[in-house]
Amino acid sequence: MKLTAQAYTAIVIAAALSRLVPHPPNFTAIGSLALFGGACFEGALAAYLVPLAAMLLSDAVIGFHRGMPVIYLCFLLTTLLGRRMQGRRSIGLVAKMSCLSSVLFYAVSNFGVWAGGSMYPHTAQGLALCYAAAIPFFGNTLAGTMIYSAVLFAAADLADRAVLATA
Repeated sequence: MKLTAQAYTAIVIAAALSRLVPHPPNFTAIGSLALFGGACFEGALAAYLVPLAAMLLSDAVIGFHRGMPVIYLCFLLTTLLGRRMQGRRSIGLVAKMSCLSSVLFYAVSNFGVWAGGSMYPHTAQGLALCYAAAIPFFGNTLAGTMIYSAVLFAAADLADRAVLATA
């Protein structure tokens, strides 16, 4: 999907706003945007930069923190998952990749919390405690990713159909 600079800017602002308006923890559009960008944006550069720009913009408002590199890595990996979807967009594949990207975010981000922090002992039990404490957040991540992905991919499908109908 070839978008204009204005469209990319609007997407970045909308995704950033999903982190700034009141919402349940981890229920934002950024993961979905990373998956969608990877699957639908023609250029790899835009696919990777748009979700990171949305994160950076919202982090500039919310505040920067030391866990940012791991979180940003999660979204780069999610974009990579989306790149594997290029040319293949089905409801089942979008649902599967939304689930997979949520699991990836949960696994990588919480490993980063455990490895890079002092909240949990650096033992197997400490890692298990970290993952257990994050379970409620995983539900929000999964729900947000599923819902926002459904909206983004459905909107893209409708837009594609409208373009084809006028061609």
